[in-house]
Amino acid sequence: MLPPDGRQPDQDDPASAIPCDDCQAALRSPGRETISFLLVDELTIPLAGCEEHLDQFSSACELTAQQRSDLLDFLPAGGISCPACRLARHSAEQPVIPVDAGAVGIMACQEHLSEILTRFQTGIQTQHQLTTSLDTS
Repeated sequence: MLPPDGRQPDQDDPASAIPCDDCQAALRSPGRETISFLLVDELTIPLAGCEEHLDQFSSACELTAQQRSDLLDFLPAGGISCPACRLARHSAEQPVIPVDAGAVGIMACQEHLSEILTRFQTGIQTQHQLTTSLDTS
């Protein structure tokens, strides 16, 4: 199935299969100006994606957090505490998580990638349960 814009996805570039042009641009750009930082509980995770899909990702993760999650467009004071996450690179091999019609690239070590992915998936399930409950009332 072709994306809504009708372009054929490039098999060597996973970002080309993402319908959101802004997400594609952010995922392809190696510059630090396209990186945002998700602060959720004790984690600081670098992310790449468009503003809309980063916000959706952050909102879903916040549903599983003990505190509020914040999305910053600058490196937070204190930087990234995990040395392995600090070394994670913005590249074509980075994990890309589908978010609605876009995607978010996560630049983190395997442990924190797994944790944030679990939070996101649990947040999506919680969000679905909450909206389903509201629809039936």
